[in-house]
Amino acid sequence: MKRRTLGILLAASLFAATAAMAIPVTPDPVRDSATGSFQAGWSHTSRSNGDTADTWWALRDHCTADTLGERLLCDALRMLAQAASRTFESKLSTDVGLPLPGSWALMTANNSPFIRSAHVEMPLDLKTVLGFYRAALAKNGWTETEGSVVEADRAMIAFATSEGPASLRLIRQDGKTIADLSLRKPRVATAGFLPKPEQGRLMLGNKTDEAAVVTVNERTIRLAARAGENLANSDNAAGELLDSQKLDLPPGKYKITLTMDGSDARSRVFEVAANETWGLLVEGHGVLLPVHLY
Repeated sequence: MKRRTLGILLAASLFAATAAMAIPVTPDPVRDSATGSFQAGWSHTSRSNGDTADTWWALRDHCTADTLGERLLCDALRMLAQAASRTFESKLSTDVGLPLPGSWALMTANNSPFIRSAHVEMPLDLKTVLGFYRAALAKNGWTETEGSVVEADRAMIAFATSEGPASLRLIRQDGKTIADLSLRKPRVATAGFLPKPEQGRLMLGNKTDEAAVVTVNERTIRLAARAGENLANSDNAAGELLDSQKLDLPPGKYKITLTMDGSDARSRVFEVAANETWGLLVEGHGVLLPVHLY
């Protein structure tokens, strides 16, 4: 093919791509709300006494398209993100042994000497999420015990398993359902993880290279870069946190705001239950990851 012909084809392709970027499209809630990117992380800790701890996290973002060109780009990103998500979900299911709904938007999981847990946030209604977990956990041999509480905006289900008692807590919040599934192992943690009696503990860490500020209701905690980044790895690491990074709180709902340089403050409501310990880890892009530790 002559050089002149190649030049004409290249110019035509560039013109078509530029034109596509300018063509407006009608918003499609189903299509445009599909996942556009996938971020994930995993850490493994092994100690000399044989203890191991594994922590996973993943975040799926939406891709919004205003033009035909952006929609084509979103479609390509969505295909890549879905492939990466399936690989991640398969590994998580194998290593942690806890079911994961396919429509999740944010998830964390923890498998330590003290607990197996998964925190999942998804844009599904509570009834659908409850039905998924009941069916999936029954297949895993979990038996629902008496005393379940199911309401319009929350549910609390207890299970008996071959490994010990487990629980599922569902909360409807800000147009999404938050699921916390946990199986407490018989081993008791040291003071590094343990909250005060009848209170819940929040431990704050920063996994980024930037300073961060976390506000819990009216209390402000400043986190230096990488401060407490390994708090989820072991109770020893948690015990080394500064006192300002360990909050023992009465059970209830707390407004938590994260501020980082160069980004807008992001707030969320987090519910603290009695006798539970959670790590709240600052990740990139202003994301605060809840990890159930005990």
